[in-house]
Amino acid sequence: MKRVFQWIVIPAFLGLLIGAVYYLNHALPIGTGYSAKYVCSQVFLAGREPEPVFNIDVRPANPLFRLVSTQVNYENKTVTAKGLGFFSARTAVYREGCGCTLAVETDRDALLEQARDLRSATPQRPASLAWPLGETVDLDRLPPGVDRQGLARAMDEFFAEPGPGRLRDTRAVIIVQGNRIIAERYAPGFSRETPMLGWSMSKSVTAALVGILVRDGVLDISQPAPVAAWQSPDDPRRAITTDMLLRMSSGLDFTEKYKPFKDATTMLYNRGNMAAYAASKALAGPPDSRWSYSSGTTNILAHLVFEAVGGSLKQAHDFARTRLFEKIGALSAVIEPDASGRFVGSSYMFATARDWARFGLLLKNHGVWYGERILPKGWVQYAITPTPQAPQGKYGAQIWLNAGEKENPAQRIFPSLPRDVFYCGGFNGQIVAVVPAMDLVLVRLGVTHQRKNFSREWFISRVMEVMKPQE
Repeated sequence: MKRVFQWIVIPAFLGLLIGAVYYLNHALPIGTGYSAKYVCSQVFLAGREPEPVFNIDVRPANPLFRLVSTQVNYENKTVTAKGLGFFSARTAVYREGCGCTLAVETDRDALLEQARDLRSATPQRPASLAWPLGETVDLDRLPPGVDRQGLARAMDEFFAEPGPGRLRDTRAVIIVQGNRIIAERYAPGFSRETPMLGWSMSKSVTAALVGILVRDGVLDISQPAPVAAWQSPDDPRRAITTDMLLRMSSGLDFTEKYKPFKDATTMLYNRGNMAAYAASKALAGPPDSRWSYSSGTTNILAHLVFEAVGGSLKQAHDFARTRLFEKIGALSAVIEPDASGRFVGSSYMFATARDWARFGLLLKNHGVWYGERILPKGWVQYAITPTPQAPQGKYGAQIWLNAGEKENPAQRIFPSLPRDVFYCGGFNGQIVAVVPAMDLVLVRLGVTHQRKNFSREWFISRVMEVMKPQE
């Protein structure tokens, strides 16, 4: 028995111990990186208190985060997260005008220097003008045909919790018909001034920036994407066009799973240049032969924007502000960059609910803002045309669709909704939806950790029900 213990039990125990240390060494940087970045943005950009942010938003997202603690330095405007109190520290740095960035492969001083010349002043929006040109909203004057009581009940339902221990955690809902906000509500602690994270709704905004460059004649989506790493004559990735990147049909081998050792989490929390990491991936199949949802693909698009406007954070920041956000009055909008200065176009845009609604209104109006064309003519129609390889016709160019299968339209992701509904969607149940038939833009922001607790189809259908003329 003594020899068995020496030769079997002890080695097995040591093997398990080494395996656990190896796992934690690779997994905890994901937990600490997520925690530091999320808390930093919520505290310094959104103006929230760190304790509820971590306990309500972060900790329930993954069991791994129970091993993580965070510390906020208000003087330096940083948040540091550690695993088990000392392990795998990650620090996020806040910079005025561009939010928070993880100090990966860099440090705070270098990040501050990178953002030194950012233009911080923004035009003032006339508060006396009606939304969306200003901030005045009249919720008492409803359009004809709207069921006032039904609308109030629906709004109550959106903020109600589905059951004991089941949290929907809706924080903002806005309903726009025509060009008017007809319903708006916020959870306690949030308001129309609170910037909120859109997660993957950011992808649709990144596509809009690409569209502006297409209108300028700087990018041609039908041509091979100008990614330096792919330019070797024998590199098959040279065949990837910008259109394929927009449609998630590039063929790149990128795993969109949010677990340790997976591409999405490695990119977001362990790489200073996220686009370079995504672009380094080999092909899993021929370009344009399959559809595969990929945040890495969108960050390559953000890299194309970065390079096209001059190759600096300042130039990318100024371009997004002057050519898109200020044009539509979305003055709160911030797309946070990675440590290289490139926008994390896949995931990290913050904006108030009203500014998310302004972006939805731009899409509903096919890229025209009060007579001024912002996006190229036909761009929104292109974006909402189903990607041939996408199942159920569910995806266009960085926008989710409800088109259904070409030969069988009834097979669609939201069977109860019209086929022409399209939307920007993000983690935790974020949505900016457009319902063309009813001239609607719908915004819902929150932190729903379990998908079953919030249904986008239910949300849209409930609004549509109360918009129908009463019999």
